[in-house]
Amino acid sequence: LADSKNASIVRKIFGYIHIQQKYAPQMNEFNIHLLYPYINFHRPCFFPETVTDKKGKEHKKYHYDNMMTPYEKLRSLPSSEKYLKQGVKFEILDKFVMEMTDNEAADLLNKERQILFNTITEQKYTG
Repeated sequence: LADSKNASIVRKIFGYIHIQQKYAPQMNEFNIHLLYPYINFHRPCFFPETVTDKKGKEHKKYHYDNMMTPYEKLRSLPSSEKYLKQGVKFEILDKFVMEMTDNEAADLLNKERQILFNTITEQKYTG
């Protein structure tokens, strides 16, 4: 399930075009510095609420109340500090989150993605 969600997010951002292996370092840099922070700190998603019916069957319900970023979800867990790596504090992460709004992060992601794809397609046609 996690792989399918990751694949759908990546496909939504990058599309279905083939990118040659020689551009992998540029793609990895983009992912590490822009895409992953955007997804984890600025992109809201639904978190399911499991409801059991009278017959004992479980159903997933997705309410707008449960829509939040993965970071906000982590913060909402009881004893969430224990899930952080040693030396990482919520105060540091909060400062990172507040550096830009969600819309500014999305605009930056789209601008940098366009630059990346322009670079890849220019090199593809000239080299």
